[in-house]
Amino acid sequence: MMKTWNVLPTVSAVALLTTALPLAANAADGDKDLLTVYGKANVSLQRNDEGGKTTNELESNASRFGVKGKQALESGLTAFYKFEWDVDLTDNAKGDNIKSRNQYVGLAGDFGEVMVGRRDTVLKSSQGNTDVFSDYDGDIKALFEGENRLSNSVTYFSPSFSNFKVGVSYILSEDENVDDGVSASLMYGDEDLKATPYYFAIAADQDVDGWDVIRGTASTAFNKTQVSLMLQTQESSMDSSIQGDGYMLSVAHPFGALKLKAQFQSMDYDGFDTARSYSVGADYKLAKSTKVYTWVTHRTLATAEPNEDYIALGIEHKFSW
Repeated sequence: MMKTWNVLPTVSAVALLTTALPLAANAADGDKDLLTVYGKANVSLQRNDEGGKTTNELESNASRFGVKGKQALESGLTAFYKFEWDVDLTDNAKGDNIKSRNQYVGLAGDFGEVMVGRRDTVLKSSQGNTDVFSDYDGDIKALFEGENRLSNSVTYFSPSFSNFKVGVSYILSEDENVDDGVSASLMYGDEDLKATPYYFAIAADQDVDGWDVIRGTASTAFNKTQVSLMLQTQESSMDSSIQGDGYMLSVAHPFGALKLKAQFQSMDYDGFDTARSYSVGADYKLAKSTKVYTWVTHRTLATAEPNEDYIALGIEHKFSW
């Protein structure tokens, strides 16, 4: 018998999207900020070597769809919302191939903005665009803790003061035996490096998903070459003997429609070997909304586990209306 709870997320998401499409068409004729339907499809053909086992697979890399919008209210306030889902385009649909991503509602004003629901912690958000292999097997989450998107979150971002901004996430544990989590960040500049030539961030998690993390991020561009550095220390909230220190360095440079990129990541765990990840890749834009890409990732683990290797060739298409 089909498990009802496995199909409910899919049914709910499809129902909302079906309702949103005609509303988005109407919004286009009026206030387009009220409702935007958006998403992306990202699929790669990969050869994965994990644990000594080699397979050829199709991978869906954080493919998604969502709806978002905002509306001006009285007293200078603005209400905003986002409902977003991850869609596994390569799943055989017998499992749960639609999962929740960022989903929240909030208010914005002169005080900044506050939102409640499910959201990336401010530590995760503080990375900006430094992880040039985000959502792929070379993603920093393979070695770094702190890449969390959590339910029961209250998130606040301050207004920008001379390009500085503060962010705080408070995560309710809903368990009297587990402390609530706190994530905080201080950011400077534009993560896209358009409004400012530099981007810096310092962020920390305490009791967030079982870890205490401190992360520093810096990014700049030399001519068109983006160079980014991330430093991180992490410690288990349950066992202080489980801790590590690491760093990540990434570089990306465009040549017209072609972008070349590389990333190195290292995490030195107490009592274990150093884990390292090496990635190189290239993106080629076919249009503003569409690109093809290829990349290679090699990772050595901190334990006696075999090395991991990945080779990918894929396509990404974004849409919004």
